[in-house]
Amino acid sequence: MARAATTSDPFNAVAEPRRRQILTYLAQNERQVGEIVEAVGLDQPSVSKHLGVLRSVGLVHVRRNGRHRLYRTNAEALRPVHEWTETFERFWHHQLTRIKERAEAQMRDDPDQEPDAKRRNK
Repeated sequence: MARAATTSDPFNAVAEPRRRQILTYLAQNERQVGEIVEAVGLDQPSVSKHLGVLRSVGLVHVRRNGRHRLYRTNAEALRPVHEWTETFERFWHHQLTRIKERAEAQMRDDPDQEPDAKRRNK
């Protein structure tokens, strides 16, 4: 089966780690390409290519400010990815609950010792 193009949907676009890194960086603030280049440590043509993919699926917005283009994450376009990952949230929640219960049990066994210290002493 042929692989879908990275420009076809947000899932394919965010499959690439550098694009996720760019999205995370742009979630904080609107940025110029030069700032993105510096932050992610890629050359300008690579960043521009990644931004092009992210723009084509609507994951980033761009606005002109004079000669500059400012990019920002379009969080609404990430909704399908978020909704899909919610399917698995119960697994993560279950694991966190188990970790919490284990730490609480250890504290009941020896309330004078920190949970990390108990683990090292075993």
